[in-house]
Amino acid sequence: MTFTTLIDVIGLRRLLCAAPGDSGPSGPARPVLLDCRFDLAAPGAGREAYLRGHLPGAHYADLNLDLAGPVTATSGRHPLPAPDTLARRCAQFGIVRDVQVVAYDEANGSFAARAWWLLRWLGHRQVAVLDGGYRAWLAGGGELESGAMPAAVSQAAAAPITAAVDRTAVLSVDEVLRALADPSRMLVDARAAERYAGTVEPIDPVAGHVPGAVNHPFADNLGIDGHFLAPAELRRRWEARLAGKAPENAILMCGSGVTACHDLLALELAGLSGAKLYAGSWSEWIRDPSRPVTQGSAA
Repeated sequence: MTFTTLIDVIGLRRLLCAAPGDSGPSGPARPVLLDCRFDLAAPGAGREAYLRGHLPGAHYADLNLDLAGPVTATSGRHPLPAPDTLARRCAQFGIVRDVQVVAYDEANGSFAARAWWLLRWLGHRQVAVLDGGYRAWLAGGGELESGAMPAAVSQAAAAPITAAVDRTAVLSVDEVLRALADPSRMLVDARAAERYAGTVEPIDPVAGHVPGAVNHPFADNLGIDGHFLAPAELRRRWEARLAGKAPENAILMCGSGVTACHDLLALELAGLSGAKLYAGSWSEWIRDPSRPVTQGSAA
C-alpha cells in the first residue's frame, strides 16, 4: 500500500513489518524514515534529540542543511534547496524511485510537512507524514534507536529520484505581487494569529503581514490531541477560508515557507489540491522595504 499524505502509527508498524530488510524478490523495500525534528530557537536541538533516540533506521533531515538552501541577501530564512542538490541528498538517505518515505517531527507535523512537500515537488509521490509524530510513536509503544545516522547510501549504487520539479507549484515574490491584484487569487498566511496581526514577532525583524493576505494558522489543521483533523472537517474549514475561490488559486505562505507546507498538506487531505507555495514568505517579503506591510487582526 502506498501512502501519499498521512500515515498513523499502526500503519507505519505494518509497513515496517512487511519490509524488515532491503528490497528484493522476497518483498517490498523498507520505507525510508526521515526524522525532521527541529527548533528554530536552537537549531542543533533536533539533531541532539535524534542522537538520544529516533525511530529505528531513521535518517536525520536537518531543516537548515537538508530541507533548505543557502540563505542570501534577498532570500527568506529557508529558501528552497536546488533540486539537483536535494535529489542527491535524497539518494544518500536511500530515497529511490518507488520507495515509501515517512517523515516525522516531534508531534504536529510542522517540519515533517516541509519534507513531504519537497519530495512531492521533486516528483516523488510516495511520501507521508507520521500523524502525531515522535510523540505518537512513543505513546504507541514504538521502539527506538539511539546514536548516529545509518551510513549514507552509495550514490553509485542508488537509483536516485529524478529532479523533475513541478515549477508551477512555487511562486516568486514578483508573481505574488501580481497575484495580489487579481481578485480570483488568495494569499493565505499560515503563521499564528498574533504573528499575522503583528502584535508578536519572535523571529523576524519586521512585524505584520502582506496586505491582502488572510490568516489560516497551521495549528487550525489539528485537533486537541495534536493529530490532523478528519478530512471532512478540514474540507469544511478550508472551504470556509477559501470563500468560493478555487484551491488552485490559493497561495500559501508563512514565516519562511515551512509551516505553509502544513496548510498545503491539510488542503491535500481535504481533497482541495492545487494550491501554490510562496516559498520566500514573510522573511523574504520584508527584505525589500518598498514592499508594503500591514498590521491588524486576522482576516
